[in-house]
Amino acid sequence: MSIRLEKVSSVIKHEISLILSREYNSKEFGFITVTEVHMTPDLKIAKIYVSIFEKPEIRVKTLRMLENNSKHIRTSLAANISLKYTPALQFYIDETLDRAEHINNIIKKIHENDKPVGTE
Repeated sequence: MSIRLEKVSSVIKHEISLILSREYNSKEFGFITVTEVHMTPDLKIAKIYVSIFEKPEIRVKTLRMLENNSKHIRTSLAANISLKYTPALQFYIDETLDRAEHINNIIKKIHENDKPVGTE
């Protein structure tokens, strides 16, 4: 990834995080965290990965809400950053933490019946 793409991604991640915490901070949508932003090489589309700490049904509802409000979020973003074009926003759920927790649970299950070292 080029330095420009990284810088723009970083700025957009920061600004989107601020917008979401300021304008979409509601218990009905859970706790939303922007985990990553990937820009297309032409800087026209920003793929925004969010982590939503809630039940799966609420995650889906929150993702729908973000998609429905993407024009408003994009307008707020345009007011806060200076780019030739404000990128179109696409939201995705980042499931990295869920996968890590699932793997951790599998490991715990595997070692459930292990005897502590030195008690044999």
